[in-house]
Amino acid sequence: MTIPTIVHLRRARTSLVLDARGPGLPRVVHWGADLGPLDAADLTDLVDATIPPVMPSSFDAPTVLSLLPEPSAGWSGRPGLAGHRDGRDWSTAFRLHALDVSDGGETATAAGSPDPSRVAAGGDAVGVPEEDGEHGGPGAARVTVQASDPGAELSLTVEIELDPTGLLLLRHRLRNDGAGAYELRELAPVLPVPAVATELLDLTGRWCRERAPQRHPWPMGTWVREGRHGRTGHDATLLLVAGTAGFGFGHGEVWAVHTAWSGDHVTFAERRPTGESTLGGAELLTPGEIVLAAGEEYVTPLLYAVWSDAGLDGLSDVLHTHLRARPQHPRPPRPVTLNVWEAVYFDHELPRLSALADRAAEVGVERFVLDDGWFRGRRHDRAGLGDWWVDDDVWPDGLQPLIDRVCGLGMQFGLWVEPEMVNPDSDLFRAHPDWVLSVPGRLPPEWRHQQVLDLAHPDAYEHLLSRLDAVLTEHQGIAYLKWDHNRDLTEAGHQGRPGVHAQTVAVYRLLDELRRRHPEVEIESCSSGGARVDLEILRRTDRVWASDCNDALERLAIQRWTGLLLPPELVGSHIGPERSHTTHRVHDLGFRAATALFGHHGIEWDIGAITAAERAELAAWVALHKRLRPLLHSGRAVRVDHPDPAVWAHGVVAGDGSQAVYAVARLATSVAQVPGTVRLPGLDRQRRYAVRLAAGVPGPAVLQLSEPGWLPKGVTLSGAVLGTVGLQMPALHPEQTLLLEVTAVD
Repeated sequence: MTIPTIVHLRRARTSLVLDARGPGLPRVVHWGADLGPLDAADLTDLVDATIPPVMPSSFDAPTVLSLLPEPSAGWSGRPGLAGHRDGRDWSTAFRLHALDVSDGGETATAAGSPDPSRVAAGGDAVGVPEEDGEHGGPGAARVTVQASDPGAELSLTVEIELDPTGLLLLRHRLRNDGAGAYELRELAPVLPVPAVATELLDLTGRWCRERAPQRHPWPMGTWVREGRHGRTGHDATLLLVAGTAGFGFGHGEVWAVHTAWSGDHVTFAERRPTGESTLGGAELLTPGEIVLAAGEEYVTPLLYAVWSDAGLDGLSDVLHTHLRARPQHPRPPRPVTLNVWEAVYFDHELPRLSALADRAAEVGVERFVLDDGWFRGRRHDRAGLGDWWVDDDVWPDGLQPLIDRVCGLGMQFGLWVEPEMVNPDSDLFRAHPDWVLSVPGRLPPEWRHQQVLDLAHPDAYEHLLSRLDAVLTEHQGIAYLKWDHNRDLTEAGHQGRPGVHAQTVAVYRLLDELRRRHPEVEIESCSSGGARVDLEILRRTDRVWASDCNDALERLAIQRWTGLLLPPELVGSHIGPERSHTTHRVHDLGFRAATALFGHHGIEWDIGAITAAERAELAAWVALHKRLRPLLHSGRAVRVDHPDPAVWAHGVVAGDGSQAVYAVARLATSVAQVPGTVRLPGLDRQRRYAVRLAAGVPGPAVLQLSEPGWLPKGVTLSGAVLGTVGLQMPALHPEQTLLLEVTAVD
């Protein structure tokens, strides 16, 4: 009987080659472009050709950078495992016991050797709940590596999946085989990146200014992005990208990773003087947070890794395709949503809200969401959180009359909740101050007048689950929860120990159980707007709220970079009021609507107070979104590399190349009087396309005496011409957007 010692997996133009010939953990020989079919001899020659030389003033054998970098193998960079057993067993030398390959019915090539003894897995698990089963789905190739270090009394399992889209998923499991406790400080999956990747790009930001890109050369040393907010923060990098010099949206070879975890986490890029470059990510643990008892196992968050030779859009294409193939991905058309927060705030009155629902139905809204202020004592943001009963003083007949009115108008009804938080001015806090995440003897600093409920406390968890279940059970017609989370977790203690890990796992468990009891209810991850955006929370929710900022100019950037990871249908994108609530900037309806068009569309505006003309234009934009929605929520997202920073263009192209829609936005004035032509990427180069202004909505404001000659009647050109030469656009005023519909004519 043989097991593979060199493994070659291939999916969707991507190859992964593992070398497991040594006694230690396998190393990744190649991760990136498809290498084509390779037989056993080819694989052996490939592996031999990538072994580095032995250098003067160095180890006497080549350093092995394995799936878990270890100092015992000569690795002097960031270790893959950090931990100890009362000061001992701080360094490991894992030895391979088994390597299993499941090819998913497709291409997997291996060279073999005698089968060593295998190690059985067992014990309890600490980490991400896995109720949803396999991640990669049908057609994924899987490798399972089992290793142990008898001296350190530890066992390691490495799980690798290469799914049909070419997305790579990695996860480690560490089991304590000793009698004494083992404190884990970090366990990080790591992947090598070739030397041609010389630049790094990641994202940062703050509340109402999320997803700001930052880019720089990749120097020697380690670039570390840590999130210590107790949640995925506004400054979290959705992807950490390494690429060839000058890579853009449509060109360059790029490698990227995403750490799928909704608590504290770290993502890093390291380049060593010895020649290695790596990307990795892990949960960021506080000292004492994970202590494994005998037989207990810790499971890391999934590390999502993706490669493309077609720039950042190529990364997005793989990720979006993967997400859309998930069993839990929302399938029905994403309903146009009206959230009433910026219309009524805490001023809840049934007649006013009923009239607002009437107006919403008139303009084509399909989901009506009642925001903050419906529960006991909640007349402002300083009280009431935790008391999840309908406020009888405000709603003497309960919420059902409004729900019935909304549903009677043909819309869904949604409700805002913030379950993980509690105001000190609440009945819950007064009765159970011990249910708050804190260190003994003091409370953390307040944030928005609130603290965080300790959901790892069994009684707090059961209370919250029962109240949310009761709200959904007692009201007929709630189809959606806007699940908010409006503060960082600071000094988040649980029974005297650090509590972020336990809190994160408990939140996952709570969401899983609510969805089991109420499978028809959709949930939005809204966390002060754009925080808690990660692929683990999105296994349990149906969309994210990209930002609390509805300023269309700010949203162009926020949505562009959120779309690096997420397809449009998972990103809430609403038309705000004329004057932005958060920036006080003023935009006309066309610019706001064209920005909100490319997402899970909605409205965050008091449409009961607007003119009849504004309602008619708003209805036209909603109708346009509904007409384009099948394309927007299934096609390939493209972003245009344009030399003028004041001109941004993006679009969505149908998977079969039959149609597309593009937006060309003018952010500011330009040095050039007339910006250069704008290319329309992503079209089939061999087909011909008719290009015209989007029908049914007003065009943008322009500054010109005559318009480009093609514009009045449109133009028909090949995809090659449109993608290579492009079209001369009209001279838009700043903060205006031109929408183009493109249809194949042959």
